[in-house]
Amino acid sequence: MGEIAVPATVRRERMLTMIRTREFTRVTDLSDAFGISEVTVRSDLDHLERRGNVRRVHGGAVPDDRPPRRERPFEEVATTGSAEKRAIGAQAAAMVSSGDTVIMDVGTTTTEVSRALMGRDDLSDVTVVTNGLNIALEFEAAMPRFSVVVTGGTVRPLQHSLVSPYAGLVLDQLNADLLFLGCNGIHPEAGITNVNMPEAEMKRQMMRATRRTVAVADGSKVGEVSVARICHVDEIDRLITASSAPIEMLDQLEQAGLEIETV
Repeated sequence: MGEIAVPATVRRERMLTMIRTREFTRVTDLSDAFGISEVTVRSDLDHLERRGNVRRVHGGAVPDDRPPRRERPFEEVATTGSAEKRAIGAQAAAMVSSGDTVIMDVGTTTTEVSRALMGRDDLSDVTVVTNGLNIALEFEAAMPRFSVVVTGGTVRPLQHSLVSPYAGLVLDQLNADLLFLGCNGIHPEAGITNVNMPEAEMKRQMMRATRRTVAVADGSKVGEVSVARICHVDEIDRLITASSAPIEMLDQLEQAGLEIETV
């Protein structure tokens, strides 16, 4: 089979099946088996490794049988890449104008967007709608310049978030100007993904309630794939990330039509 005849997604799944049947699979064996160059094989293995399916070793790959990634508590994630997240927050906050209605998703990066917004003394009459309890509390200090609406719903303590049932009732009545969307993965093929399914559904509802969606994610999220798809990359308007993101992934995302800003 030539590499033109088989779509990359199909080829990679077949490649993964082959790797899982062996303790170690060489790059040369995969090149011969699929009739593709070793450069293409290495690219496919990089993709599978980012998904957590294989581990790259010298000369080839082995199945990745490590335990699946767990959802980490908000406080644990908040200390990772904090400088990047603050820079992304400042860049994102610059998009907001007085009088805007802004939906603020849960997450450590969206929390930094919130803090940067509160630091803008030029803003007034901004309405913030959020399903993040910690974000709502952050904005208390900025009242009355900011009005805060909490979506309601069921509390998820791990992220201090509100999810269904009942979390979408406010969003169903809303036509916001801008959504700052958090996520666990951004990939040109797998799209925007999240580790938690109830939160992924909440994010989709937020997208339906706004005119523009801006994903905010530190560089470690770019190229990653999590269990629950939120949307395809062409369904968001912009990604704000950091220069630590893999360049080849950023190139592929731009080729998919996504507008990207790096800080």
